[in-house]
Amino acid sequence: MVAWLGSEDRRQVPWKIILWGIGLQLVLGLFIFRFPITREVVVWLSTLLNGLIDASEAGAKFLFGPILVPDLGQQVGPQGAGRWIARALTPPFVPVAGDRLGESNLNLGFIFALRSLPQVIFFAAIFALLYNLNLVQPVVRVFAKFFRSIMNISGAESLAGAANIFVGIESAVAIKPFLLKMTRSELCAVLASCFGSIASTVLGLYAGFLRGTFPAISGHLMSASVLTIPAAFIMAKILVPEKGVPETLGEVPDLAMADEEQKGPMDALILGALDGVKLSVGIFASLVAILGMVALLDQLFIFLANLQGSDFIVFRGIGTVFSVITLDNLTGILFLPLTFLTGVSLDWTELWTSSVLIGQRLLKTAIPPYVALANLSAEGAISDRALVIVSYVLCGFAHIPSVGIFVGGLAGLVPERRRDISSVGWKALWAGTLATLMTGCIAGVYFYEGTAVLGR
Repeated sequence: MVAWLGSEDRRQVPWKIILWGIGLQLVLGLFIFRFPITREVVVWLSTLLNGLIDASEAGAKFLFGPILVPDLGQQVGPQGAGRWIARALTPPFVPVAGDRLGESNLNLGFIFALRSLPQVIFFAAIFALLYNLNLVQPVVRVFAKFFRSIMNISGAESLAGAANIFVGIESAVAIKPFLLKMTRSELCAVLASCFGSIASTVLGLYAGFLRGTFPAISGHLMSASVLTIPAAFIMAKILVPEKGVPETLGEVPDLAMADEEQKGPMDALILGALDGVKLSVGIFASLVAILGMVALLDQLFIFLANLQGSDFIVFRGIGTVFSVITLDNLTGILFLPLTFLTGVSLDWTELWTSSVLIGQRLLKTAIPPYVALANLSAEGAISDRALVIVSYVLCGFAHIPSVGIFVGGLAGLVPERRRDISSVGWKALWAGTLATLMTGCIAGVYFYEGTAVLGR
């Protein structure tokens, strides 16, 4: 209903895609949360990915030493790494009882640039190696055929969506030969799947924040990416209904490769790591710029709030209003109705907290909300149900900073379609945002209290 209100043509409702897409999500959610065997597969996948996260720290430890990159697994108490990270990310940086690092009167805390960004580099290198060994392409093609046959979408759309489970804007390379003749609806669906899912390169980054209190988070982030692709197609087709005949309707094209000479495995590993460096620098720069701008705007709100002490009644009124206005509160209010629909909680405090976390992503990317969620979870300030649902909702690139990356990246591949791509860019962002919220609803439907889901 929310997506339909913003549709370009409310008379054309893609009921078949809606029904099959929701049905697909419900079936996948049932397997992820309720079936013991597939639930154990999620836990096993989390264990595997957690092992990769641990391995990613070997290079960081060698470069920066054990003081800057301590071993979380050996330096935390019974509550796990999440407690250590949460405390270290919360100023002032104080030693946690039982930490060896605390005994030395030197605790530099969890330094994001030294702990998380190396994970991005490592995962980028690993994925490039797997891609070079042709281990990723068959999996992508299986997912693409699955989405196409179930939802009756074009082959190029399904291929891009399937590729987005593993990569980001790079997925557009897989369908580059078909971009020029794609319909506007297809372009919107491709972008929506980019906004709604996460790349494997940042999976370890997000999982690293929560794995202490949510050990199975890695597997659930992968599950969230798979669940969100059908939702992204649903929302995109509602917002921009299909009015043409897609060129690849009824077939899944071959997975295209980037226009480059064939590399050996070691070349792929090194070049993947270099791509990870570029991505890490981009994340670093984005966080510095975005969080700085948000802080600057908050300072403006603080200045207006301080007018409460003015001698003029008008200024005092303005100060009273802005005493409760911050960017986090504004985005929290914006997302409050949608957060409520996910079934996250009936408790007002927890509902508001969850809405603020989800709203933060719009401007700040998903990293600060995941850090805050880890903090709340480690302190027991949020329920397991809210932890799981918010984790699923945050799992995506549905934020304003990604608009330039995805819209610009896709337009760069087909400059002739730049106007069409730009015209559906913001609609695709809205579609991706609604898709992640829809995925949170699925998690809320099947969640039950118990350690099996969390992998504890």
